[in-house]
Formats: sequence, C-alpha cells, structure tokens
Amino acid sequence: MAKRKLYLAAYDISDDRRLRRALRVARDYATGGQKSVHECYLTDSEWHALLQRMAQVIDPDEDRFLLVRISQNAHTRALGLGEAPSQPAFWYFD
Repeated sequence: MAKRKLYLAAYDISDDRRLRRALRVARDYATGGQKSVHECYLTDSEWHALLQRMAQVIDPDEDRFLLVRISQNAHTRALGLGEAPSQPAFWYFD
C-alpha cells in the first residue's frame, strides 16, 4: 500500500473562473481546508497528478500555487481559545 504524506495546498488566483477550477481540483485531493488553503494526504502519484492538474488551471504570470509537505512529527500549536457551539433549547424543522 502506498504511504500517504500530509501536504498543505494553497493558492492565490486572480481570475474568478480559474479560481473555481482550482477549487474543484484542490477538493478532489483535500481532506479538509478553508477558502484557498487545503490539507491533502497524498501518495507520490497523487502529488504529481495534483501538480499537473493545477498547472493546467493557473496562469503562472498572474496566479500562485503552493504545495508544502508537513512533517508528521511537527508539534501543533493553537493560538486563542475556541468556544463550544451553543445549542438552543428548541429546533426548527421545515
């Protein structure tokens, strides 16, 4: 079985059409993320495929794409405090 590695994929796309296409490509490989930054667990072949597909989408003169490997041994640090979601005493159903 191929070993997967954690990557952070980020992009800055100036054109709305290319931005939507880049989002679709990134979501094909992502396990999570927000806006234009996604976590991806990739095999070596998926890594190559993601780079090739994104190269077909972006304009290298105007757009940027970054794919960074995250060490599995890296320590996680959180800034700030999260708040637990509040649950109302009632629910609405349509």
